[in-house]
Amino acid sequence: MPTLYYAPNACSLAPHIVLEWIGAPYEAVRVQYGSEELLSINPAGAVPTFREDDGWLLTQAGAILDYLANKHPEAGLSGGESVRAQAEARRWSAFFTSDVHASFWPIFVPKRYSTDVSKKALSSVIEAGQELVSKQFQILDRHLDGREFILGDRRSIIDAYSFPMIRWAVKLLPSGLMEYPNVQALHDRIFGDPAVQKILAREAAS
Repeated sequence: MPTLYYAPNACSLAPHIVLEWIGAPYEAVRVQYGSEELLSINPAGAVPTFREDDGWLLTQAGAILDYLANKHPEAGLSGGESVRAQAEARRWSAFFTSDVHASFWPIFVPKRYSTDVSKKALSSVIEAGQELVSKQFQILDRHLDGREFILGDRRSIIDAYSFPMIRWAVKLLPSGLMEYPNVQALHDRIFGDPAVQKILAREAAS
């Protein structure tokens, strides 16, 4: 059975949601960062890690999401089949991988970005990270104006990809999503989905 290795509050939430949206059988296994179990599967010690039933392994959230959308076209989660629709999906996948996710790292691990580990210096790194996140959320909020979902009027793998990062912003930005009403609306739309509620409850209980 296809298996997703995940950690709560991580970007592995995205493929976890997509697997539930697809509705095909799968197994979800919680792992700890740096654990022997995870390292034996993925030497990078990272989640998400996806294993097919024949043992084939795939890492990186964007790649896993793209694979699942193409493997299960009946679920309608790719964002469209035209050349431009596919390009838009890849564009926004790259946006969340390279721009949004990366902008959170100074907040998560400020010591990685400063040789000065004093409280004042690390606070400055965190503030700089918050400014980077805010810049990306301004872009996302403008894009969502007049749209229900990131790629149009239907949910896609890109909405699932955005969801864990939007949840991080709620907790880590000084004003949460107050300055981004369109992002807040997307959050609420995804959060209210029964499948998403199921996955959130599973990850919280695991």
